[in-house]
Amino acid sequence: MCRKIVLGLGALILLAGCGGSSREPATDETSVAEAAARLARESLVIDTHIDVPYRLQEEAADISQRTDGGDFDYPRAVEGGLNAAFMSIYVPASYQESGGAKDLADSLIDMVEGFEAASPDKFMVARSSADVERAMAAGRIALPMGMENGAPIENDLGNLRHFFARGIRYITLTHSKNNQICDSSYDEEPTWNGLSPFGREVVAEMNRLGIMIDVSHVSDETFDQVVELSSAPVIASHSSCRHYTPGWERNMSDESIRKLAENGGVIQINFGSAFLTEVAYRWMLERGDAVDAFAAERGLESSDPAVAEFRTAYNRENPMPLATVEDVADHIDHVVELVGIDHVGLGSDFDGVGPSLPEGLKDVSEYPNLFRVLLERGYSEEDVRKVAAGNLMRVWREVEGRASAVASVTE
Repeated sequence: MCRKIVLGLGALILLAGCGGSSREPATDETSVAEAAARLARESLVIDTHIDVPYRLQEEAADISQRTDGGDFDYPRAVEGGLNAAFMSIYVPASYQESGGAKDLADSLIDMVEGFEAASPDKFMVARSSADVERAMAAGRIALPMGMENGAPIENDLGNLRHFFARGIRYITLTHSKNNQICDSSYDEEPTWNGLSPFGREVVAEMNRLGIMIDVSHVSDETFDQVVELSSAPVIASHSSCRHYTPGWERNMSDESIRKLAENGGVIQINFGSAFLTEVAYRWMLERGDAVDAFAAERGLESSDPAVAEFRTAYNRENPMPLATVEDVADHIDHVVELVGIDHVGLGSDFDGVGPSLPEGLKDVSEYPNLFRVLLERGYSEEDVRKVAAGNLMRVWREVEGRASAVASVTE
């Protein structure tokens, strides 16, 4: 059990049983802000979930230049010290029924490869942890890729190998609906009570290939089975702590965070306000109820333009109560208190959660604001480096190393 003792301004904060040493909170706001900015410039910073490809599929933009919309582009990433941005290859659950999931995923991968082709001095597609370090040394932003929703595998392990060859280095097993691999945290009724038989094969093959298994979006039963089966650490690429949003399975429970740490994995904190505070989460539920009632009263499908207009009007008349950068730090604190400093990182969901981003973390230029808060709370610079990238890199290297060990045994 971790205990935190605070003895007045500038006093010692003792973190007992958290895998860290005693820390002295900083009190000079100017010097702390400067230290945070320096850390962002000089340290490796990785964000494991940025939805640029799907955003640009809907509205094209040149992210090598400063853009009017969205949360990510090259100039702002440089300002924020971001070195590696996992591009989310997001495939909506609807493609599981309509078909075309694999084709969509391939087209989004083509897009990411196009970023490097168009701006090789600014971007580099990264297919390994070593590639991330090479990109940083060369002054380029690394673009590793994670697939959000395993639907493009389409019940064929050959497709899993295809996507590994194309550079996918983590896969979120499902998204908003149960799929052929496992159950989703969003679906009301389970299909498989966790992993499907094929899903168990997927876990084993991802371990063999060296693809990180992402447990964001999965049901609790799926999570338990994944950590039991996986021979390598797993990640939650863009989840937060259920402690702050009671009842929301999409966020991770304290029990799951402990199991994740025992597995050697890492939870990457999502910046969306509904993930961070109960008041924002409850607002999201209330809006959903209002939208559903509007559609039901008029016999409308959720895709009807009138429903979208109602949702926009609701947002305007009942603004979401936004979280703050301090709330993101609270989630990091909570993980540290539960399992130590080695199991938490950053998975913002930039370009995926839109206007719900917290005050102080509106785009990729603002990571230093979070580092400042952590330093003010007594985290050491080494602690901040672990949160910024070190923990994720440790997991990634271990996944790669175990895959290499398996390959050497089978050759």
